[in-house]
Amino acid sequence: MHVTRFGHSAVLVESAGQRVLIDPGAFSSPDVFELERLDAIVVTHQHADHIDRERVARLIERNPTALRLSDPQTAEEVEGFSPHADGDVSEIAGLTITAVGTTHAEILPVIPRVTNTGVLLAAEGEPTFFHPGDSYYSAPDGVDVLAVPLAAPWAKVSETVDFARSVNPNVVFPIHDAGITPLMYGIYWGHLSTHAGIEDARQLGPSESATLT
Repeated sequence: MHVTRFGHSAVLVESAGQRVLIDPGAFSSPDVFELERLDAIVVTHQHADHIDRERVARLIERNPTALRLSDPQTAEEVEGFSPHADGDVSEIAGLTITAVGTTHAEILPVIPRVTNTGVLLAAEGEPTFFHPGDSYYSAPDGVDVLAVPLAAPWAKVSETVDFARSVNPNVVFPIHDAGITPLMYGIYWGHLSTHAGIEDARQLGPSESATLT
């Protein structure tokens, strides 16, 4: 498995010969919208930092045959995406894409909560990868690689650490980190890497990639 970050929550996962892009949002690096040869584009929820509604159209034009999946509400609002609700499974050439979870984490009680569908990728002979979107509610079994939201208006560090510990992957790397200043980044990452109990904690930057086994 090869993963490449494109800033904030955008991650390209290459596994079992398939290329799956998750959450090309407004905080992503611009080159994510120039990607080609994608086999699937998956969106966890409708917030702008996870789907840039204007620029995603260009991405679809470049990848007209890519499977396009999203949480149910986004599928209703954005043309070209099919709903992928909790427990739904799609398959592309031996790679399964399983929807995990139903609801975005609470930001404030007065803010309506939208649907949120995490993404679990699995294939025979490959690590199992999990991108939770904006939620710590679901911790599926058997995850080898976790993309963990590092900081958000809906989270605190103790919840981040508890979530990573509950998933208990072999490898963890950060996402959802565009709002952390360089001065503070080491504090957030230090708490996670020190206290989550995960031996392989990789501080992948917003435009870095890694091969994971």
